[in-house]
Amino acid sequence: CLIMVLEALRPRSFSEREKSYTIKVFTFQFFTHFSSLIYVAFFLGRINGRPGSYVRLAGKWRLEECHPSGCITDLFIQMFVIMTLKQTLSNLMEYWLPKPQRINVEQISQDSCKEEWLWNYQLNEVNVFTLFDEYMEMMIQYSFTTIFVAAFPLAPLLAFINNLFEIRLDAIKMVKLQKRMVPKKANTIGIWYYILETIGILSVIGNGLVLAITSDFIPMLVYQYTFSPCKQKNNTGIDCLTGYINHSLSVFNVQHFENTMNLTDPMGNKITHCRYPDYRNSDDYGHSVKFWYIFAARVAFLFVFEVSVCLAKFGRTYHTESFCLLQQSVTDIQISCSIINRLLVEILPFHSSIVVEHLSFNSSIAGEDYPQELGLYTAAVK
Repeated sequence: CLIMVLEALRPRSFSEREKSYTIKVFTFQFFTHFSSLIYVAFFLGRINGRPGSYVRLAGKWRLEECHPSGCITDLFIQMFVIMTLKQTLSNLMEYWLPKPQRINVEQISQDSCKEEWLWNYQLNEVNVFTLFDEYMEMMIQYSFTTIFVAAFPLAPLLAFINNLFEIRLDAIKMVKLQKRMVPKKANTIGIWYYILETIGILSVIGNGLVLAITSDFIPMLVYQYTFSPCKQKNNTGIDCLTGYINHSLSVFNVQHFENTMNLTDPMGNKITHCRYPDYRNSDDYGHSVKFWYIFAARVAFLFVFEVSVCLAKFGRTYHTESFCLLQQSVTDIQISCSIINRLLVEILPFHSSIVVEHLSFNSSIAGEDYPQELGLYTAAVK
């Protein structure tokens, strides 16, 4: 059975092998680069439990918490490091590492023509994967730029600045450090187009999840329109987000810690309760009503966001297809008109002249006069 499966999956042409290899390598690279970002955005601080019932690795080590300002800050910092430090180091390594090893060609040959050949012969080799690596680098950068752009809006700007330098570095690398590539005819970019389409879909899903889950956008909206002082009477002059921090914290009794301890503040007073960021009840530490309000709002926002983007995409696609059909119809009409025009201007006069010559020749042989109908026919054609 395994042999049959492998036989069915075996590519039967070079293009199929290239597509299969591209999809597998991109999938591996994608999860390698984005595993940490996905963990920070959607899992960090959400699977570590609560005070008194923390999740521990091997029963000893606690999981990492989010930044006090929220997990969106951790995601922002990591994206900043990737879009600045990582791209800079990648460009430097890409330029400095493939330095060709030069030898003293003047001692080998005194011929200037052969000397140039020897210099070119020492350049780095190129293969079918040379351009593949460039495409892969651009796809990963495009993924970083789009999927988590809601957490780091400067990503497109930093990618643009990086590409300005990378264009020149790639030009120097291809002209001075590598041998000349063999041109290959291609109609499109192939499987990379569908990878770009997939990245676009993932970017819509990823940014929707970042806005709905990672950021405090939805909890702040729920508080502003449900629990804020603005919803109370005679409080129109107060900021609607007043008291949001206190609203987003839950109360915990320090006596319920795993290891009972006596805590005191800097003034020496005994601490009986503490606050932690979550929406839980103070008695049984179950999720409160506020949590379910916010959860429902997050699901509703995510649904509306995704559906709106899909409708906008389908509307744009329908408009583009309609325009293309209209343009094709106009083009077909123009082609038909040009064919008819050519038929009237070039082909029919040519055939009419042949008919006139044939009839006039037959009339001259028979000793008859030039037919009057033939003159009318010639005038009509002209």
